[in-house]
Amino acid sequence: MKIERTKNAARNIVFGIILKIFHTFVPFLMRTAMINYIGIQYLGLNSFFTSVLQMLNLTELGVGNAMVYSMYKPVAEDDTEKVCALMRLYRTYYRVIGLVVMVLGIILLPFIPYLIKDEPPENVNIYVLYVLYLCSTVLSYWLFAYKNSVLYANQREDVGSKVMLFTHSLQYITQFLALCLFRNYYMYVIILIATQALTNIVTAIESNKLFPQYKPVGHLSKEDIKTINRSIRDIFTSKLGYVVTNSADTIVISAFLNLTILAIYQNYYLIITSIIAFMTIIFNACTAGIGNSLLVETQEKNFNDLKKFTFLTIWVTGLCCCCFLCMFQPFMILWMGEENLLPFGVVVCIVIYYFVYEIDKLFCTFKNAAGIWRQDRFRPLITAGANLVMNLIMVQFWGIYGIVLSTVLSTVLVGLPWLLYNLFTTVFEKKYFLQYFKKFMFYVIIVAVACAMCCIVNSVLPFKGIWALVAGFLTAMIVPNALFFLCFYKTKEFGECVRLVDNMTKGKLKLAKRLHK
Repeated sequence: MKIERTKNAARNIVFGIILKIFHTFVPFLMRTAMINYIGIQYLGLNSFFTSVLQMLNLTELGVGNAMVYSMYKPVAEDDTEKVCALMRLYRTYYRVIGLVVMVLGIILLPFIPYLIKDEPPENVNIYVLYVLYLCSTVLSYWLFAYKNSVLYANQREDVGSKVMLFTHSLQYITQFLALCLFRNYYMYVIILIATQALTNIVTAIESNKLFPQYKPVGHLSKEDIKTINRSIRDIFTSKLGYVVTNSADTIVISAFLNLTILAIYQNYYLIITSIIAFMTIIFNACTAGIGNSLLVETQEKNFNDLKKFTFLTIWVTGLCCCCFLCMFQPFMILWMGEENLLPFGVVVCIVIYYFVYEIDKLFCTFKNAAGIWRQDRFRPLITAGANLVMNLIMVQFWGIYGIVLSTVLSTVLVGLPWLLYNLFTTVFEKKYFLQYFKKFMFYVIIVAVACAMCCIVNSVLPFKGIWALVAGFLTAMIVPNALFFLCFYKTKEFGECVRLVDNMTKGKLKLAKRLHK
């Protein structure tokens, strides 16, 4: 089957970005409505249940990616029989996963109250709410989940994006009405279940319309199943650590602090993850190109690309860090009120976490492009284990500070050094490491200085309200960009990035000539 790769890729990117923007801004409105109409504790409860179910969803990690990957070749070769057999196996795996999630969820049911430190909101039954959330998760596996694989394998992710835009719009509208008119959290969760069912059903219908030839029938050879299972194991161990790390923080806050602190923390975390999501689009878009370069170009050229990507990532991430430091608190006061602020010290810790996360993502982009999942499969697990242990210890002494710092320390002390070792022993030669490390640390110091300067400037500004937000934005735009330019404009990486921008704009900006006259 001939797939229109360029056309499909353009469609996927456009609708993927639209969906990402939708899922970035609409939750802000829903969180605001939940706090105003039923109270901040419910927001914390919602975050808690979401994290618990995310932990239970660990059983799925790797299955979807491995199954879709296994379909690429038979789809390209018009091997309909094998695609159908893969769909049948996919359906079987997802039914088993749904059953495992349900059993684990029921086993966990008696312990749910012990994971919430303070008393839950009045007029709610924790057990009933948990079962409703569990039903939504199990339903997502049992109700035609395998149909998604056909869309992804044929490069038609845009169909899923369109379906979710439609069903999630209905969800948010009806949930808002449930909060506004009835102030009923049970209704809010039941709408979530209905939306999950509707999304799966509509996606299955669209998949059948586009690809009626694919049905879940037939059998695969033992060798094919063995290969798929091996891929699932490798991807599972690679992704497991990230999910554990993200969910553990939320559950530990709920168990050792309270739902109110959890809700306030999640407000900040939502903004961080929204920016991370857009950065991830960029990293994902670069992965295939980096992978191709690693195969056909010289080691020196690829190492030069690593330095160039590091420079760009540091500049953009450093700029975002300055924006967070200058704008987080004014924005939160306008959005949630001064009573729902975290101390500025915690904000600094969250910003450090964001910086470390993006650097880790940069290195993982090269890891994924090189395909060294097997060599790196234990690192995320060990990092997540270290994070969980430090979480449980540090929360006892430093509260919310300990939660955020444990994630930073586990990544800086365990995750990043291990990942760099894997990169400079399997992808790049060891001789490049010291040169790269010195430059990288220089970048980190400059970003730290830029952040400190922004904090100092922002602290003496007399503005409040919306003007404080505007002043913070101007500070975060002017100070770090000026410092970065002064420190980097003579470097090789800066010149290459300027030429890259010139190439992307077909020379219309003429930046290279202006800066290097």
